[in-house]
Amino acid sequence: MNPLFAAAIGVLFGCGVFLLLKPDLFRVIAGLVLVSNAANLTLMGSGLTRSGQAPIAPIEGDEPVADPLVQAMTLTALVIGFAVTAVLLALCFGVYRARRSVDLDELSRQEATDAAALEAQEAPLDEESEYDAQDEFHEEAVP
Repeated sequence: MNPLFAAAIGVLFGCGVFLLLKPDLFRVIAGLVLVSNAANLTLMGSGLTRSGQAPIAPIEGDEPVADPLVQAMTLTALVIGFAVTAVLLALCFGVYRARRSVDLDELSRQEATDAAALEAQEAPLDEESEYDAQDEFHEEAVP
Protein backbone atom coordinates (compact mmCIF):
# COMPACT_ATOMS: atom_id res chain seq x y z
CA MET A 1 0.00 0.00 0.00
CA ASN A 2 1.54 3.30 -0.97
CA PRO A 3 1.98 6.08 1.63
CA LEU A 4 -0.48 8.46 -0.05
CA PHE A 5 -3.22 5.83 0.03
CA ALA A 6 -2.44 5.07 3.68
CA ALA A 7 -2.51 8.77 4.56
CA ALA A 8 -5.91 9.17 2.87
CA ILE A 9 -7.26 6.23 4.87
CA GLY A 10 -5.84 7.74 8.07
CA VAL A 11 -7.47 11.12 7.38
CA LEU A 12 -10.80 9.44 6.60
CA PHE A 13 -10.60 7.39 9.80
CA GLY A 14 -9.62 10.46 11.85
CA CYS A 15 -12.54 12.48 10.49
CA GLY A 16 -14.88 9.60 11.29
CA VAL A 17 -13.66 9.35 14.88
CA PHE A 18 -13.95 13.14 15.24
CA LEU A 19 -17.58 12.97 14.11
CA LEU A 20 -18.30 10.01 16.40
CA LEU A 21 -17.39 12.20 19.37
CA LYS A 22 -19.90 14.95 18.49
CA PRO A 23 -23.14 15.21 20.52
CA ASP A 24 -25.43 15.00 17.48
CA LEU A 25 -26.99 11.74 16.31
CA PHE A 26 -26.69 12.51 12.59
CA ARG A 27 -23.00 13.38 12.98
CA VAL A 28 -22.43 10.18 14.94
CA ILE A 29 -23.98 8.19 12.09
CA ALA A 30 -21.86 10.07 9.52
CA GLY A 31 -18.76 9.30 11.60
CA LEU A 32 -19.68 5.63 11.70
CA VAL A 33 -20.05 5.61 7.91
CA LEU A 34 -16.64 7.27 7.48
CA VAL A 35 -14.93 4.79 9.81
CA SER A 36 -16.63 1.92 7.98
CA ASN A 37 -15.46 3.25 4.61
CA ALA A 38 -11.93 3.68 5.97
CA ALA A 39 -11.98 0.05 7.06
CA ASN A 40 -13.19 -1.00 3.61
CA LEU A 41 -10.42 0.99 1.94
CA THR A 42 -7.87 -0.61 4.27
CA LEU A 43 -9.17 -4.03 3.27
CA MET A 44 -8.96 -3.13 -0.40
CA GLY A 45 -5.48 -1.68 0.09
CA SER A 46 -4.30 -4.92 1.64
CA GLY A 47 -5.27 -6.72 -1.56
CA LEU A 48 -3.30 -4.38 -3.84
CA THR A 49 -0.06 -6.28 -3.30
CA ARG A 50 -1.20 -9.22 -5.38
CA SER A 51 -2.46 -7.97 -8.70
CA GLY A 52 -2.79 -9.90 -11.89
CA GLN A 53 -5.34 -10.94 -14.42
CA ALA A 54 -9.00 -11.30 -13.53
CA PRO A 55 -9.83 -14.53 -11.69
CA ILE A 56 -12.30 -15.75 -14.29
CA ALA A 57 -12.11 -19.28 -15.65
CA PRO A 58 -10.58 -20.31 -17.98
CA ILE A 59 -7.32 -18.70 -16.89
CA GLU A 60 -5.10 -17.86 -19.84
CA GLY A 61 -1.32 -18.13 -19.69
CA ASP A 62 0.97 -18.33 -16.69
CA GLU A 63 0.31 -14.81 -15.38
CA PRO A 64 -0.54 -14.39 -11.69
CA VAL A 65 -4.21 -14.17 -10.80
CA ALA A 66 -5.69 -11.43 -8.60
CA ASP A 67 -7.11 -12.52 -5.26
CA PRO A 68 -10.93 -12.28 -5.49
CA LEU A 69 -11.45 -12.80 -1.74
CA VAL A 70 -10.52 -9.22 -0.86
CA GLN A 71 -12.95 -7.82 -3.38
CA ALA A 72 -15.74 -10.14 -2.27
CA MET A 73 -15.22 -9.30 1.40
CA THR A 74 -15.19 -5.56 0.67
CA LEU A 75 -18.39 -5.81 -1.37
CA THR A 76 -20.05 -7.73 1.46
CA ALA A 77 -18.86 -5.11 3.99
CA LEU A 78 -20.25 -2.32 1.81
CA VAL A 79 -23.67 -3.94 1.56
CA ILE A 80 -23.83 -4.59 5.29
CA GLY A 81 -22.63 -1.02 5.95
CA PHE A 82 -25.39 0.43 3.78
CA ALA A 83 -28.01 -1.66 5.57
CA VAL A 84 -26.74 -0.63 9.01
CA THR A 85 -26.67 3.02 7.92
CA ALA A 86 -30.26 2.81 6.70
CA VAL A 87 -31.42 1.28 10.00
CA LEU A 88 -29.51 3.87 12.04
CA LEU A 89 -30.97 6.75 10.02
CA ALA A 90 -34.47 5.33 10.48
CA LEU A 91 -33.92 5.05 14.25
CA CYS A 92 -32.52 8.57 14.37
CA PHE A 93 -35.53 9.88 12.47
CA GLY A 94 -37.82 8.08 14.92
CA VAL A 95 -36.00 9.69 17.85
CA TYR A 96 -36.33 13.10 16.18
CA ARG A 97 -40.06 12.62 15.60
CA ALA A 98 -40.60 11.54 19.21
CA ARG A 99 -38.36 14.09 20.95
CA ARG A 100 -37.94 16.91 18.37
CA SER A 101 -34.18 16.84 18.97
CA VAL A 102 -31.11 14.87 17.91
CA ASP A 103 -28.73 16.47 20.41
CA LEU A 104 -27.53 13.75 22.77
CA ASP A 105 -27.23 16.10 25.75
CA GLU A 106 -30.77 17.40 25.24
CA LEU A 107 -32.10 13.85 24.84
CA SER A 108 -30.38 12.85 28.08
CA ARG A 109 -31.96 15.78 29.94
CA GLN A 110 -35.39 14.96 28.52
CA GLU A 111 -35.03 11.33 29.56
CA ALA A 112 -34.01 12.32 33.10
CA THR A 113 -36.96 14.72 33.33
CA ASP A 114 -39.37 12.06 32.10
CA ALA A 115 -37.98 9.50 34.54
CA ALA A 116 -38.31 11.94 37.46
CA ALA A 117 -41.91 12.76 36.47
CA LEU A 118 -42.79 9.07 36.20
CA GLU A 119 -41.22 8.36 39.59
CA ALA A 120 -43.15 11.26 41.14
CA GLN A 121 -46.41 9.84 39.74
CA GLU A 122 -45.68 6.35 41.02
CA ALA A 123 -44.58 7.39 44.53
CA PRO A 124 -48.13 7.99 45.92
CA LEU A 125 -49.33 4.75 44.37
CA ASP A 126 -46.46 2.87 46.00
CA GLU A 127 -47.31 4.36 49.40
CA GLU A 128 -50.98 3.39 49.04
CA SER A 129 -50.10 -0.19 48.13
CA GLU A 130 -47.67 -0.30 51.06
CA TYR A 131 -50.42 0.81 53.48
CA ASP A 132 -52.85 -1.72 51.99
CA ALA A 133 -50.28 -4.49 52.44
CA GLN A 134 -49.75 -3.49 56.09
CA ASP A 135 -53.51 -3.48 56.70
CA GLU A 136 -53.85 -6.98 55.20
CA PHE A 137 -50.96 -8.19 57.36
CA HIS A 138 -52.56 -6.83 60.54
CA GLU A 139 -55.96 -8.33 59.65
CA GLU A 140 -54.41 -11.75 59.14
CA ALA A 141 -52.42 -11.53 62.39
CA VAL A 142 -55.47 -10.69 64.57
CA PRO A 143 -57.75 -13.74 65.11
